[in-house]
Amino acid sequence: MGFAKFMANTWGRILRIVAGLALIYLGLYFNNIGGYILAIVGLVPLLAGIFDFCVFAPLFGAPMSGKKTRESSN
Repeated sequence: MGFAKFMANTWGRILRIVAGLALIYLGLYFNNIGGYILAIVGLVPLLAGIFDFCVFAPLFGAPMSGKKTRESSN
């Protein structure tokens, strides 16, 4: 649950956004089919950070929603 709590807080969201942007940048930098796939994969953490959800949280027994994770930790 500690991982889910971290990913639900502000720094976790920033980390997901930065990681997503980095993957998109690297994917477009390589400018080939593998790079484009990497850029598309980079959309997942970017959108997860922007819309406040974590796709891995259910694996740790936490809700997908960052807001619900923060509420359950109080």
